[in-house]
Amino acid sequence: MTGIRLEAGEPAPSFTLDDQDGHPVSLSDFSGEKTIVYFYPAASTPGCTTEACDFRDNINSLKSAGYQVLGVSKDQLPALKRFQQEQGLNFPLLSDPDLIVHKEYGAYGEKSLYGKTVVGTLRSTFVVDENGKVKLPLYNVKATGHVASLRKKLGLDK
Repeated sequence: MTGIRLEAGEPAPSFTLDDQDGHPVSLSDFSGEKTIVYFYPAASTPGCTTEACDFRDNINSLKSAGYQVLGVSKDQLPALKRFQQEQGLNFPLLSDPDLIVHKEYGAYGEKSLYGKTVVGTLRSTFVVDENGKVKLPLYNVKATGHVASLRKKLGLDK
């Protein structure tokens, strides 16, 4: 059971979370802009590092296509700051330790991990359009190759 799933065309749940520097960041800060909000299980783990570095390496082309990127995890601020510094991440990392935003986006629930069913963060990405609507909800994405797949779905050329 994974709970809710957002659908394309629905309003994206609004949120305000602290970034790695302790500054509040709201989805509404990006009103009028296209925003990629991605949820990842834990900073500084292999898959999450691969995915974050993929966004880092593609940030300029995403921004030039009009997209902002926000990473969200349950990590506390010190872990996010360390992750940002160690990997040279060039986009905000937001802390959702109570999993409220995870659950509003359907990015928390049952998943299979090494053949066992566990409850945790579902690696998920949401593209929010300029009007605050979900354009593209992607659940259970793969860390490796995710940004290339996302770029293809968004019609962005390399």
